[in-house]
Amino acid sequence: MEGGEPGGGGGLLQQILSLRLVPRVGNGTATFSTSLSTFPEMWYGVFLWALVSSLSFHVPAALLALFTLRHHKYGRFMSVSLLLMGIVGPITAGILTSAAIAGVYRAAGKKMIPFEALILGVGQTFCVVVVSFLRILATL
Repeated sequence: MEGGEPGGGGGLLQQILSLRLVPRVGNGTATFSTSLSTFPEMWYGVFLWALVSSLSFHVPAALLALFTLRHHKYGRFMSVSLLLMGIVGPITAGILTSAAIAGVYRAAGKKMIPFEALILGVGQTFCVVVVSFLRILATL
């Protein structure tokens, strides 16, 4: 399937992987621009990458926990909590931080290219992973 075909099966996945995050509607057909200029476009781009990168860390961790703790009486439910953290975290905190980033870009009058959205979204997940592994919050 080509990327421009309407009704393609892997449309969302193809958008994510090709960095064309936000389709714009013009004259009844979806076209793609190279920059994200409005607040919702920038917010959605950063949020989507934060969600996808968070899930790419948490789904393998949940599967590993499920595999290694499958015989434990209560340990098998740890995989559910890991998966929920990978979804709930970006939906709550990721929405706010992505909105703050998009707000700063919009207030500065700067346009965001999709690669910047990728870096900022994955950067949010990277910061969460670093804080989790360093156990900074446990020292407070």
